[in-house]
Amino acid sequence: MIVAMQEGVDEQLIQQVIEHLVKIGFEVHRSTGARMTVLGAVGSGIDFDIRNLELLPGVQEVHRISSPYKLAGRSFRPEGTIVKLANGIEIGGNKIVVMAGPCSVESREQIFTTAEAVAKSGAKVLRGGAFKPRSSPYSFQGHGEDALKLMREAAEKFALLVISEVMEISQIPMMLPYVHILQVGARNMQNFNLLRELGKVRKPVLLKRGIAATLEELLLSAEYIMAGGNYEVILCERGIRTFETYTRNTMDISAIPIIHKLSHLPMTADPSHGTGRRDKVSPMARASVAAGADALLIEVHSNPDKALSDGAQSLFPEQFAKLMDELRMIAPAVGRKIA
Repeated sequence: MIVAMQEGVDEQLIQQVIEHLVKIGFEVHRSTGARMTVLGAVGSGIDFDIRNLELLPGVQEVHRISSPYKLAGRSFRPEGTIVKLANGIEIGGNKIVVMAGPCSVESREQIFTTAEAVAKSGAKVLRGGAFKPRSSPYSFQGHGEDALKLMREAAEKFALLVISEVMEISQIPMMLPYVHILQVGARNMQNFNLLRELGKVRKPVLLKRGIAATLEELLLSAEYIMAGGNYEVILCERGIRTFETYTRNTMDISAIPIIHKLSHLPMTADPSHGTGRRDKVSPMARASVAAGADALLIEVHSNPDKALSDGAQSLFPEQFAKLMDELRMIAPAVGRKIA
């Protein structure tokens, strides 16, 4: 249920409504926008008439929400969520943020060379894996905390922020000092224990869509994080598994405008995992911007042919530079700009 308070209402009246909702059995989540405060009431509560709530002082209107995702739904924050990062970077606003870097951190030389290249081309966030969930137990699994240290050092040298994937609960405390955004990979989208713990963290979380997940399931996974009190959630379309075998996954571009309709959360596109082919990354990145993506997550490697993981879908630095130039031309056509 959503309770929209009147514009400019006194704080005391807001607290009285919150206390009333708690008394009748709801858990209340508050969202304060530019014009009004919205209260999201989650839980069954006792049997009651919403007209009684509408009569409370300071209440403008009350809506029952039939969808199972109450906090991730558009009605909780009709104006949309803007996730604010360091260095004045925002995801969800008018500017599209590009996050780029290698699939995994392999060496000091590799991550510093790549960080310099993506920063020079206009990326704002350095991506890279320290812990790599691989399909084969014999594949490169990442360098762990040593990789995180290298990423943070490289990012600070070239004025970038850091995003990296967290795979299990025990990794969260260790990762917090190094990263600005915690990424949840497709395999962990429904790792509900991990999502609950990330709900207790006060740091942005980028949540990737599972390989066979519906958009409702993606939003319900976001709900787990938000129910814990962390509203800084960024969603990501990274391709789903279909019957087509030409590409690694099938990039669902339609997910971007659909999520914007259903949810207030920012939407990211990952064309690297979405296609698994270097020659298809740029076309899908351009299409994602045209479809309304708030950010892009792109794999770039200083020498993709010798990459320890996902070299076939990683752009060469010069290809990334060319793509950024193209995106700067496309973004204004849809009323946006590249951060």
